Amino acid sequence: MTDIQVILVDEHDNPTGTMEKHQAHHLGLRHRAISVYLFNRAGELLLQRRALGKYHCGGLWSNSCCGHPYPDESARHAAERRLREEMGVQVALRKLFEFSYRLELPNGMTEHEYGHLFGAIDDQPPRPDPEEADDFRYVALADLDAEMAAQPERFTPWFRLCYPTFRQYLRDHGGLTVLSTD
Repeated sequence: MTDIQVILVDEHDNPTGTMEKHQAHHLGLRHRAISVYLFNRAGELLLQRRALGKYHCGGLWSNSCCGHPYPDESARHAAERRLREEMGVQVALRKLFEFSYRLELPNGMTEHEYGHLFGAIDDQPPRPDPEEADDFRYVALADLDAEMAAQPERFTPWFRLCYPTFRQYLRDHGGLTVLSTD
């Protein structure tokens, strides 16, 4: 199905080897991942709806993009690459924080990831790859909070898990100003 290799890591994000992506997800082994939160200048977050053909969580809404660094690729480069590949947006991203989680998915897969979260503010119009995302929208964070509380099943499990940490990070670091470029 795929030969994409992910970087296996320990609890401190130290590399311990590589493995084919689907195998790592089936075995539930911790590996390095990236997540991107892209905002427009109106302060709205870009969400994507995962294409129905994705190997898991198709049809669910999620953060702007996510993925995995290749072996010998930095997390920042991987985040910028995946944003370009998935949503057709090329922008310099800011590293925000790291987090680790383990989630069992309904299809027998496990998301056991050490994630690097990035963000930016940019008004480029997204041009999603239809094999990655079949829809997108911008949403104000207050509206997203209400929607996620009312209909959490419409969102990917990792987004539901990470989003509250992201919101707290913004509160603790001056809101969206943390994404402003100097």
